[in-house]
Amino acid sequence: MTCPTEATPQRKFERVCEILDANDRRPERLIPILQAVQDEYSYLPEDVMSFLATALGLPAARVYGVATFYAHFSLEPKGKYVVKLCDGTACHVRGSIDIYDAIRDSLGLEPEQHTTDDMLFTVETVSCLGACGLAPVVLINEDVHGQMNPESTVALIQDLVNTEKEGDNADA
Repeated sequence: MTCPTEATPQRKFERVCEILDANDRRPERLIPILQAVQDEYSYLPEDVMSFLATALGLPAARVYGVATFYAHFSLEPKGKYVVKLCDGTACHVRGSIDIYDAIRDSLGLEPEQHTTDDMLFTVETVSCLGACGLAPVVLINEDVHGQMNPESTVALIQDLVNTEKEGDNADA
């Protein structure tokens, strides 16, 4: 499959084509390709996965199977800030669930909702972040925050909200 040109409506796949080319369009490189696509879009859009399947000569079910097998991959859009709360044993016994509830309450998330309506925050729990000595641990994007409690975590979230508001005001 050739990559779309600027004249086609599929121009949005330009970056996907670059990722495919960087991986020599080899089907056995599916996982690194999916990782790169997710890094680009922050999730795996359905139309992009279909495009990948065709471009790699793979059944769509194979691409979806890999994407849904690994917890690292997301089929839903994520917010600008991905908040991962560790709920491993050390974090759990030190109150991670209270922190989780406080984060969700402060962001006004509904019971099954993980991402705020403004696409600013996505809240997830993970089994382990490998920082048990810092329990409870919150990871925001790539920044690790240890020995957290509900109040300190909500304050951290509020700081990010305030930073975003300041950025919006600077743009106006």
